[in-house]
Amino acid sequence: MAKDEAQAAKRIAQLRQEIKEHDRRYYEEAAPTISDREYDRLYKELVDLEAKFPDLVTPDSPTQRVGGKPLQAFAQIQHRAPMLSLDNTYSEDEVANFYKRITRLLPDEEIPVVIEPKVDGVAVSVMYENGRLKYAATRGDGLVGDDITQNIKTIRSVPQQLRGSAPKVFEVRGEAYLDKNGFKKLNKEREAAGLPLFANPRNAAAGSLKHLDPKIAAQRPLGMVFYGTGAVEGVDVDLHSKIFPLFKKLGLPTHENWWLADSVEKVLDAIRELDRIRHDFPYETDGAVIKVDALAQRERLGFTAKSPRWAIAYKYAAERVETKLLDIIVQVGRTGILTPVAMLEPVVVSGSTVSRATLHNEDEIKRKDIRIGDTVVIEKAGEVIPAVVEVVKSKRPRNAKPFDFLKHIHGKCPVCGGEVRRDPQFVAWRCENLQCPAQATRRLEFFAARGALDIESVGGIVADKLVERGLVREPLDLFELKVEQLGKLNLGTEENPRIFGEKNATKAIQAIERARTFPLSRWLYALAIPDVGKTTATDLARFHQTIEEVASSKLLRDVLAYHETKGDKEATKEIAERLIKSGFAQPSKSKIDKQGGIVTEVGPVVAKSVLDFFGSSAGKKMLQRMKQLGVRPKSEKVSAKKMAELPLAGKTFVLTGTLPSMTREEASAKIEALGGHVSGSVSKKTDYVLAGAEAGSKLEKAKELGVPIIDEPTFRKMV
Repeated sequence: MAKDEAQAAKRIAQLRQEIKEHDRRYYEEAAPTISDREYDRLYKELVDLEAKFPDLVTPDSPTQRVGGKPLQAFAQIQHRAPMLSLDNTYSEDEVANFYKRITRLLPDEEIPVVIEPKVDGVAVSVMYENGRLKYAATRGDGLVGDDITQNIKTIRSVPQQLRGSAPKVFEVRGEAYLDKNGFKKLNKEREAAGLPLFANPRNAAAGSLKHLDPKIAAQRPLGMVFYGTGAVEGVDVDLHSKIFPLFKKLGLPTHENWWLADSVEKVLDAIRELDRIRHDFPYETDGAVIKVDALAQRERLGFTAKSPRWAIAYKYAAERVETKLLDIIVQVGRTGILTPVAMLEPVVVSGSTVSRATLHNEDEIKRKDIRIGDTVVIEKAGEVIPAVVEVVKSKRPRNAKPFDFLKHIHGKCPVCGGEVRRDPQFVAWRCENLQCPAQATRRLEFFAARGALDIESVGGIVADKLVERGLVREPLDLFELKVEQLGKLNLGTEENPRIFGEKNATKAIQAIERARTFPLSRWLYALAIPDVGKTTATDLARFHQTIEEVASSKLLRDVLAYHETKGDKEATKEIAERLIKSGFAQPSKSKIDKQGGIVTEVGPVVAKSVLDFFGSSAGKKMLQRMKQLGVRPKSEKVSAKKMAELPLAGKTFVLTGTLPSMTREEASAKIEALGGHVSGSVSKKTDYVLAGAEAGSKLEKAKELGVPIIDEPTFRKMV
């Protein structure tokens, strides 16, 4: 891998992790920690890097899907038509480019677009059948959302029966919001009751809709604005602009202000006009949405993996104010990363008082030369925790000194006092102590994820509360939980309890019990061993009978010894022969390697990482506890002879596009189970590219290199 590509891969990995964490906070917890503008900056950087290095694009990248999985405390509903999110921009020039782009895609056609307010609320889908409200769901991951039917029914403006002659099937999309006056009143009541205040109307609306007790939602002044449709039967709507009068006819609340435009100038005029009047709306708005009016034109313009090509959201500039930075504290995140936070002299921004701002990381502090005592400019876009934009140098006190991050924390984790190290991949300091309380939730979520031990009912807010209530300190504590304990778990606050419930608890305990004998590869991945991903975990499981055998692996010791004895030809040869005989290595086919070397299933970095992990005191205690808990991972060991006989032995596959009847994860598992390898990029060493619908640059690369391309039916015949 070239140096530039290697650096890009590191930055892409960092961006994906950051974006996924922000998605989780935004969609699952309704508690974002960065502004929309900052999020979009991170997202755009990722999009640009993936465009420059298409071989680094992976199916699980945030650019390839809509963020946010459903909360497990609710039943789930599959949307009949996907709820895709829109691309965002803060630039009028980019809005102009959007309109020019769609006119290039549909040359010689008039393309009217609708401009409408972007309500700052919670995206909701409501299904009506024969005019009757059947169910309501959150956006979730765009395909599946949380069932919030009972809470939506408490919103008075949402009809339970449509007026007049209603369509047979009418799935409507909208934004649930808490109106401005109602928000102020609600916070006054909470303050009088000694309860924590809501940060902004959007968070309050999200919290209301995600409350398990509909009585709480009924007490909140929630409203709804419907702006589009999903699956529809029994009505023919060919223009988006016809939806607004139709909604009014059926009794559905919708936009009062919207514009039609057929030129860049008219689009920009509408955006500016909306900005002039939006502050008088009863709900918060943070931008304008521009959509192609004709549904037939939309269909021809199509979609990217994440969003439609026929729409874009324009965000208005965030409010900026000056205040004094009183102190800097350091918090420890779920992944162990140390994050600096600015403590501010309280200041009113966008109607609410703020006293904290994110500083992101040590490099950000140095780059902006932020010092304690400075007057700083803060930005509060999207009504979330603000960010420090810049320092007003002309107001800097004479005694202000540069901030020394490491000295400030005395070289130790501020939570557990453990060792910290600079992590170059994430441009941040990280706590090295895996037992640090601040990291407990993150480890638990990873352990229970679908790709690991598939105990998803204890992810998200459930994981947070299990740790917060002291029921789980480390992932293996799950195996000592009882239904009674889990059933009583409060997912809310003492004032507004949300009980997990016995039914959910029973399902979770059943999933935990199933995990005791899950395949060894799943366990090796779930334990979050440094440098061990899914593919590596699968490779290790093929060559080891038990987890104890992995912990003291002779094969891994041989891999290390082989690389340590390169100067001793006899010793090297002997080790190489042993590894080849076991099937854990193959003779090198590289033209560069003139010494008759070998290629091992895993390299020395992974070998050392695994042996060090299990050789540590924490690793030994973990193995001992697994034994005490009766955890016996299922063996997947395959003999060298049998491995060679597997139908896909030694074959490397790359997957691209959407397969008709199986997910990429399922296809990857099938390939690996039959001896093959799955790679993220196409090269001359790739044996097959398995391509589905909407295949991207990997397909083009395969054609360019002459790599065989197969579809799902061909693949099924092979396996």
